Amino acid sequence: MGPKKQKKSGGKNKVGKAEKLRLQKEEEERRLQEEEEARLQAEQEEAARLEKERIERERMKKLEAKDQERREDELAELNSLQEKFVCAQRWKTEYRAYAKWEHYIACDGSPDPTVLQEINTFMNLWREDQNEDIQFVMEKGEQVLNLIEKLQFLLLDVPPSEITEKETAQYQETILELENLLHQKYNEATEHLLKSAIMYEDSDTGNMQTVIKDKNVTFCIWANLKKKVRFKNHVFCDTHHGFDLPKSLAVSSIAVRILHTHYDHVSPLWLQCQRVPRLEVLDSQELTQHSQDNAGEPEEEEKEAKEEPNVTAEEETLPDERNSAISFRGNTNSIADTNEVTEEETEKKSENLEVTPEVQIPQMEEKTSEEEEMITDESTVDLQQFVPVGGVYRIDGLQLPPQVQQINSWCVVELLDGGLEAYPYPPQESEDTPHPPIQITLGLPDSVIYWKEPMIARWDPAGKQWRTDGISNITYETQEGNITFEIDAFYTIAFLQDIHLNMPYQAWELRPTSTDEAVFVITAVFAEVQIQIKGNQCMLAAVVVEEKNVLSHLIGKWMCPVTLRRALKKCGLNIFPEEYSYKYVCVNQKAPITEFRAYRQIALVASAFAFGWSKWNLESGQDQVVFKVSEHLKADFVKDEDWSLYMFNGQRAQKLKITEASEAFSMELEEDTEFHSTLYHMLKDFASKEAIDKVNTANFLFVDAVYQLLLATRVLMYS
Repeated sequence: MGPKKQKKSGGKNKVGKAEKLRLQKEEEERRLQEEEEARLQAEQEEAARLEKERIERERMKKLEAKDQERREDELAELNSLQEKFVCAQRWKTEYRAYAKWEHYIACDGSPDPTVLQEINTFMNLWREDQNEDIQFVMEKGEQVLNLIEKLQFLLLDVPPSEITEKETAQYQETILELENLLHQKYNEATEHLLKSAIMYEDSDTGNMQTVIKDKNVTFCIWANLKKKVRFKNHVFCDTHHGFDLPKSLAVSSIAVRILHTHYDHVSPLWLQCQRVPRLEVLDSQELTQHSQDNAGEPEEEEKEAKEEPNVTAEEETLPDERNSAISFRGNTNSIADTNEVTEEETEKKSENLEVTPEVQIPQMEEKTSEEEEMITDESTVDLQQFVPVGGVYRIDGLQLPPQVQQINSWCVVELLDGGLEAYPYPPQESEDTPHPPIQITLGLPDSVIYWKEPMIARWDPAGKQWRTDGISNITYETQEGNITFEIDAFYTIAFLQDIHLNMPYQAWELRPTSTDEAVFVITAVFAEVQIQIKGNQCMLAAVVVEEKNVLSHLIGKWMCPVTLRRALKKCGLNIFPEEYSYKYVCVNQKAPITEFRAYRQIALVASAFAFGWSKWNLESGQDQVVFKVSEHLKADFVKDEDWSLYMFNGQRAQKLKITEASEAFSMELEEDTEFHSTLYHMLKDFASKEAIDKVNTANFLFVDAVYQLLLATRVLMYS
């Protein structure tokens, strides 16, 4: 029975192997069939894809041909609209001339600061004036500050085409002379006050202590009349400024003055008169003509869209001395510069512009690095990154002058030839011997926002720079709004803040609210800033910080865009990039000519369309900008579903198929849409007649104001 079982088992094995081979063969046939089916499907899909691409290419070719056919007409219509910018510039020029004439016929005794003879006469008369009363000096000082403000405004607002280099240098020199004269008069008034210090004697301490202030300046003066060690410190109650002197000074004939000027006449002049960084490209008429000349040449158009303006050596150079004659024209050329250029100059400019951002930006960084090499000391403050906010505090130790003596009905005082003299500390004869520091407490002004603990720096007159050495043991008392620190000598002190704390912006929105009115909202890092625009004026509507409104002293005051920019920067709210800000902020780099044209064309239609930030602007590359757009004829907010996405490269505008909720960026056109040479005509395809009528009838001053704010904030690059 054993051998029979073995034969039966062998037969089963043969059957199992045959079945296995059959199954393998069937599996192989199935695999081959599936591969063939997959290959056929892939071929079909590839053929379908190629056909779709062919159809899309043909469609795009037709759209491009259609765009080229109407390009000349569209650019001509755009040029007609852009005449609003020319009208605005003409209006400003005429307004300045009218204001000058009004001042002339007023004959109110105040000088015209632009007329050298008048301003020199004014300064000479005040130099000779012997009235040293501090209240009189402060009142006169307000007039001087207004004159300085007028000159600074002219340097910021007047296009370089309307001001000569000689006039620019004259205005700058006049500003410096007025500042020096004002400080000289402050010193004379201080000396006059200290000669009568005994009249201000405090009954408790026997020393003089007084606070005199107005909206521009605060004098805190203390005179050590009794020279008692136990009265070596003092806090001026009205200001929360104070000091604690070393014992050697407490028994000396010394006066301490804390002079807080709510302005900065110490830093280099260029820092106080920085224009809005202009995108150095051709003006509207020249742009349009250039585009017309290149119609039908898309390759050259794309090349032009990538252009980056040259930065000249004059633009790159920043002065290192306070009293230098600084040229503002180099780094602030206005677009209006080109209104009267010849064709040869235009061609020359076009040649200079043919530099791509990829090439130009490293060149800029290379040039600025040469300037940075000059700042080798870590204690030297980089004024391209940090600026004084809240004014300047001149902390002076002064020799107490001889006091007035009453003899019968006469007041007798000894006159010194040297005038007000500084008290040397530490003494020069013992420089190697360590001396105890002077403790200072300064109250922060309420009108200024410090987003973070400010940097404390002292002015170095020899090096003409702000420095952080010589200052130690800093204590920042947030609740009290005070800063206490120690200094090794008497210095001029300032609180500096990073210019770029609120950059890059988180979002922005521009929407019309009424005829020639709009609201511009920027969501910065620490605050939401709302600016209302009406005609050629702007108003800070709200600054919301952690659901609280701040800067109430500025809210509700109408001013021009230039003045608003200066006012916000002065109070610590800087949402205005400078031309070097790209070094300190992670920017969304865009081709300047694209950015420039976008701002101008947005401004032209801002009376009827709302615009907003899009996350896809970060993904669109340097040559395109992407933003949200919605027709908006009411004063309410724009609903999320009403927004559409548009892309613009300076030469072509198109509506995108994607939305803010899409998973990836795509330049695919919205279905049943075309593209146009201008943003205006792109929006016109979907706009109502009422919206287009509002665009065509918008006041040129409103259009210009919107453009100035967009150019000042550069939201397409710094968001």
